[in-house]
Amino acid sequence: MENPQSRNKKKRLTQEQVRQLEKCFTLNNKLEPDLKLQLSNTLGLPQRQVAVWFQNKRARSKTQSLELQYCNLQSKLEAVLSDKAKLENQVQFLQDELKRSRNQLALFTHQDSPVDNSNLGSCEEGHDDQVVVFDELYDCFVTNGHGSSSTSWV
Repeated sequence: MENPQSRNKKKRLTQEQVRQLEKCFTLNNKLEPDLKLQLSNTLGLPQRQVAVWFQNKRARSKTQSLELQYCNLQSKLEAVLSDKAKLENQVQFLQDELKRSRNQLALFTHQDSPVDNSNLGSCEEGHDDQVVVFDELYDCFVTNGHGSSSTSWV
């Protein structure tokens, strides 16, 4: 009678057996009964060992796939967080610019003497006696009346 310990002892696969199993797995990751029998006979392994190898290989492949997806999502998250930080810096910069512009506008509107429109350049053209609206005045400050920004993004 066979010793129970020897029956539970796993037989290690040779490199050639693993190579053959890997080759078959890449072609078909599900093991059909005919293929199982053929591999068992060709490799000199019990059918059950071939079936278990395929089952374990599918589980390992799934785990590797999930790890790869996780890494891809992690790098996308890092990129999005980086973009978010840049946008937050830009928002803060623009809020600071808006505050400075409002302060300058307040200086213009609280002066006792009339505003000298000669330094507004093209921002005042076509408005005759109308008051320059805040957005146009802000545009004049930011672009210096030449259409190109004198500020740089942070």
